[in-house]
Formats: sequence, C-alpha cells, structure tokens
Amino acid sequence: MIKSHLEYFPLLLGLFLISCGSIQPEIRSTEPIDHKLFDVLLSKYVDQDGSVNYKGFQNDSVIFNQYLDLLKENAPNNEKWNESEKLAYWINAYNAFTIELILKHYPLKSIKDIGASIQIPFINTPWDIKFIKIGDEKFDLNNIEHGILRKDFDEPKIHFAIGCASLSCPNLRREAYIAEKLEGQLTEQARKFINDPSKNILEKDNVKISKIFSWFKGDFTKKSTLIDFLNKFSKETISPEAKISHMDYDWSLNE
Repeated sequence: MIKSHLEYFPLLLGLFLISCGSIQPEIRSTEPIDHKLFDVLLSKYVDQDGSVNYKGFQNDSVIFNQYLDLLKENAPNNEKWNESEKLAYWINAYNAFTIELILKHYPLKSIKDIGASIQIPFINTPWDIKFIKIGDEKFDLNNIEHGILRKDFDEPKIHFAIGCASLSCPNLRREAYIAEKLEGQLTEQARKFINDPSKNILEKDNVKISKIFSWFKGDFTKKSTLIDFLNKFSKETISPEAKISHMDYDWSLNE
C-alpha cells in the first residue's frame, strides 16, 4: 500500500529536529523591532473570519517589503531581548514570510501547489524553500517553525499563532504579536482555534479535532494529557475517556 507522506510526518519531523539543532542568524539587533507596519497591514487585509486579502498585500507591497526588510536586518539578540520579544519576532516572521511566499506564486489555489508535485516533508515542500535571509543566514519556514519556535520555546500555543495560509490552519490574527501582550494574544488564539467548529468538533464524550493535535501531539502532552490541554480552552468540558478522531485537513488557500 502506498501511504500518504503525512503518515511519515512524526518520524521525519524527529529526524529533522535531531539533525538541524537550534538555528539562529549571526547578525542580531540590539533593540527589539517595532511591528507596527505589520500590524497595520494585518488589520487592513485580514477579516474577522481569518480570510486574507492577498491582493491587498500586493497593492501595499512598499509597506510590506519595508516590514520584511526590518525583519531581515534585525534578528533577535539573545543577550539583549527577553523571551517574549524573541518569540513575538519569530511568530511574526513566520507569518509574514508565509504571506511573501504566497505572493511570489500568486494566484494559486493552495500553498501546496508551490514546489514539486510529489512532496516529501523536509525535503521538497513549500516549507523547505530557502527564500528567507535574516542577517547572514538563509532560512526556510521549517527552520523557523521546528528549528527555532518549537525547539527554543516551551510554548505549545505557538501552533495557534502561526498560519500556513490554508483553511484548516489557525486563522491569521488581525494584529501583530508584541511582547507586552503576547501571553494574552496566544491564549486568545488557542481559545478561538479550539472552539472553532470548522477546525474542531467538541462534545463531552466524542471529539473530532484538527490533525495539528496529531502531528504535534508531543508538544501538547508534555505536562498533561491531550484532553486536559483541550479542556483549558474548550467551552465544552470534555470527558477524560472521550473518543478522539481527527478532521480532514483542507489545504485550500485562506483567501
């Protein structure tokens, strides 16, 4: 039987994390950057339902490119920046460069239309294209997600903050992440995603949840069970013995 490449995701992910280690750019900014440019664009071109107006980002390319340049020229300084400042930077960077990747190939129906027709995780998917230059280092989106965000920060709520430009992904937030509000922003993202019936269907004894909770189960179960994690944010109290299944993942562009 020929298996979908997603079935090999946990194994490939483990090999990727072992091989890459922590990835950090060499040039680091002394002071944290201001994310207001991105904040303005997100408020204009992301609606209440998380749909993204990519044409709007194209039309505002001057401002968008200014923000991308700000990210590229001001990598976090591990000695000067606190954890929240670094985490906010990398979440915003992931989201902004994902938008840039879409715009490079726009129009398209799915982010998975970018790259090889047969995609192997961490080898030739859209998330493996090294189009991002920060300081003296070249990155792909996997480097940021797995080599930095998941490896350097003990924060499972990042999975609700970074968007993969697809309908089943967490909705892109209509504001940039900033250190001063980061914990509240991440908590709100978790509540919105977990209680969104298009992403998760939650009942007391039966839950049908996003495949994100399967692909990254280890991130959600370091300190408790998966049901315990869901119950922190769910409006419905889920039984510890609830049956768990997973929803199909819709990779259609979140436009």
